[in-house]
Amino acid sequence: MAGENYTWSQEFILTGFTDHSEMKIILFVSFFTIYLITIVGNLGLVVLISTESRLHTPMYFFLGNLALMDACCSCAITPKMLVNFFSKDRMISFYECVAQFYFLCLAETSVCFILAAMAYDRYVAICNPLHYPILMSKKFCTQIIIGVYVAGNLTSIIHVGFLFRLTFCRSHQINHFFCDIVPLYRLSCTDPYINEWIMFIFSGSIVVFTVATVLVSYLYIVFSILRMKSQKGQGKAFSTCASHFVSVSIFYGSILFMYIQPGSVEQGNKDIPVSIFYTIVIPFLNPFIYSLRNKEVIRTLKKTIKNLSWNTLK
Repeated sequence: MAGENYTWSQEFILTGFTDHSEMKIILFVSFFTIYLITIVGNLGLVVLISTESRLHTPMYFFLGNLALMDACCSCAITPKMLVNFFSKDRMISFYECVAQFYFLCLAETSVCFILAAMAYDRYVAICNPLHYPILMSKKFCTQIIIGVYVAGNLTSIIHVGFLFRLTFCRSHQINHFFCDIVPLYRLSCTDPYINEWIMFIFSGSIVVFTVATVLVSYLYIVFSILRMKSQKGQGKAFSTCASHFVSVSIFYGSILFMYIQPGSVEQGNKDIPVSIFYTIVIPFLNPFIYSLRNKEVIRTLKKTIKNLSWNTLK
């Protein structure tokens, strides 16, 4: 009981990036700018897809949910990180740690499944275009997204639940800019062996399933495109998949490197660079990756801006 009380009342210190005041200002301005662009870009994409009837298709439905999860990921991590640049103690309570990791895990798990759903959507659109309205019905897409969020919440609850079996009696210092689960394991006086394997099994299973879905979908897509006689048709088909493939490669590469290696608890030198990539850089890049290469989104955005400008002038 004493161990449990000690764990629940525990506070940690987030070391962040640097103690140099000049670097803190530069980093704060940089990350604050990235955060604003990330939130505006992702939530703007959600609003655009929700309000524009021309974008009410399965592909944009999944893209809107991806943008929402990217915004969730950024909101879970960045505000506390920005505050800590100018905080004297840089303290974070155990409950704040749990909340941070819960929403991060929810967002990242959901993104894995959404990327897989987007790959399947592109497979059906290119390989079975005549059956596309039936196979990718509104009801089926809604069921997929409900399943995505259920899986994301369950995964988060399981990981967070196993955190409460740990006790922390070592250093209070977390060598990270947010309260990630792996650095917490390093501070535990309880052997985190079970937690590490739970993380490895769940993360590994999710990544293997979703990556397999993406790879199989793209294999069929590539074979289907190569059978097309029209070069214009091939180019159009490739362009519809290019943005998604770039996003998938970046996201899964960082997740694979960070979480599903056995013994990753002992490997602390990689945490911050990889974490910056999948918690800050990827949510920042995704609106640009999907929007700048998507003529329909750009056309709709221009139309919306034009209508807003016209209404303002009136």
